[in-house]
Amino acid sequence: MKPNITPRNEELLLNESDFVVSRTDLKGRITYCNRIFMSLAGYRESDLLGVQHNVIRHPDMPRGAFKLVWDTLKQGDEIFAYVKNMASNGAFYWVLANITADRDEAGNIIGYYSVRRSPKRSALDVIEPIYQKMLEIEKQHDVRDQMDYSIAYLNGLLQEKGMSYEKFVLAI
Repeated sequence: MKPNITPRNEELLLNESDFVVSRTDLKGRITYCNRIFMSLAGYRESDLLGVQHNVIRHPDMPRGAFKLVWDTLKQGDEIFAYVKNMASNGAFYWVLANITADRDEAGNIIGYYSVRRSPKRSALDVIEPIYQKMLEIEKQHDVRDQMDYSIAYLNGLLQEKGMSYEKFVLAI
């Protein structure tokens, strides 16, 4: 069960040389996390192993962004995404995540790896208003439809720019 944490307006910064690493099973339960992840998120390893990765989900992140991530991963593709996470004390931290499928010897997806690093501040200036608009859109619609509408907004922006989500994320 996800703990009930009140978000605080306190940002934690990831060192540029640090990498936050985790692995999940197919259901998104954490099966590995490195010390940097534990330190930044403010959890012990025993608090994280077997728990849904969304334990660190910040409420400022639109559900549509995670649907895009999961849809991409389920196709077997990797994805880069800017993500705002929440630590156990309610503070937040931004990361640029690279998430890839973990495969067995037969090529079957058995889980997912995520390696996250410090984002460029200039990229956050671009992505934050997009995520805020996606959240506004989600709040205007029934929970069953909100992800579809926020992704439609994001896809419209990408179409205007003439680029895929991955190219956009890597370009900003």
